[in-house]
Amino acid sequence: MITKDYFVYILASERNGTLYIGVTSNLVKRVFEHKQGLIDGFTKKYNAKTLVYFEQTNDIVSAIAREKQLKRWNRNWKLKLIEKDNSKWRDLSLDFV
Repeated sequence: MITKDYFVYILASERNGTLYIGVTSNLVKRVFEHKQGLIDGFTKKYNAKTLVYFEQTNDIVSAIAREKQLKRWNRNWKLKLIEKDNSKWRDLSLDFV
């Protein structure tokens, strides 16, 4: 059986700036699309292009449920989640290269 990976991710416009939460099966491609402005909508409008957090699963149902859960969280909880592993708000997509 072949498993597929899914990612729940958070993009930010800047440290403590506007946050965007999404889900994808191809994180590298999706972040590239956001960075290049290829996706119209929220991230393009608010310049949320810095990948500050992501988590991985092989279950799409779990990924979607987690995305919805994070979207319901208050802002402070989201900031704490990001800063737990990425206190400097480094662009994690730089590790893709």
